[in-house]
Amino acid sequence: MPTSALRDERSPTSQAPGTPSLARLVDLQQYPIDRQESDAYRHAVEQVRTQLRQDGCALLSRFIRDDVVETLRQESEALAPLAYYSDNNVNPYVTQDDPSLPEDHPVRCFQHYTNGFVAKDLIPEDAIVKALYRDPAFQRFIADCLEEPVIYEFADPIAGLVINVMPDDTELPWHFDTNEFIVSLMTRRPHSGGEFQYAPNIRRPGEENFAAVQRILEGDHTEVESLTLNTGDLQLFKGRYSMHRVASAQGQRLCTLLGYAKTPNMMGSLEHTEKIYGRVTQAHIDAHNQRRHDNLMG
Repeated sequence: MPTSALRDERSPTSQAPGTPSLARLVDLQQYPIDRQESDAYRHAVEQVRTQLRQDGCALLSRFIRDDVVETLRQESEALAPLAYYSDNNVNPYVTQDDPSLPEDHPVRCFQHYTNGFVAKDLIPEDAIVKALYRDPAFQRFIADCLEEPVIYEFADPIAGLVINVMPDDTELPWHFDTNEFIVSLMTRRPHSGGEFQYAPNIRRPGEENFAAVQRILEGDHTEVESLTLNTGDLQLFKGRYSMHRVASAQGQRLCTLLGYAKTPNMMGSLEHTEKIYGRVTQAHIDAHNQRRHDNLMG
């Protein structure tokens, strides 16, 4: 299995002084991502691929070294106060209401949104999560697991790398992601609740499958899978096609989202960015009129 190519539309990123190395962060015995020509690496990649092929979701338990987990938790807790909180109502596509549709249409189903995000530009250069996000070996591993020849860092200066902050007794409602896949790292498990729930491959390019989306929104979870993440667990998830949510959590839940894309210059929409992060950049304004080619909402 050839290793994937890796490209970044920016100049190569040099690590900030004091940035921890991959060997100090990742359990390389279980996930030998530093030995990409080895049988152990190929086995680890194939295990992840099998999970992704099955339902678009892969869990890599205890990805972060046990002796680093506590530091990771403390780091994310220290950054959590920088989060911007959205306390409004959103539909699964994070779009505006469409009065021309029936009242029970999924586009017109708005859910209360009660949590926040620490944006990429607020995370220090020497943070553990940023070191992992930008590490070339880690990026190649992610690309291989996704069976992609090339991946790019998410170009969005705000949403490319974020910490999702869920205070006590809050939830992240049903939605689809902007990009086709997401990599997430649990940095603080709540006391209870906070399960990741998803409907595998509920839509595909050119086919929204509104009927299935509506059934889930109305409480039919027959097609829904549930996953509990512990601090230090890594997850790969194809969230553009699988609607998902985080159930109500008791105790603060912190999860870092590491955004990569199959194409360069991937940006969040102007409306979505303003609603979720409370601000936009000139880059978002410049990209506002660029449309996707998969004919899907959001």
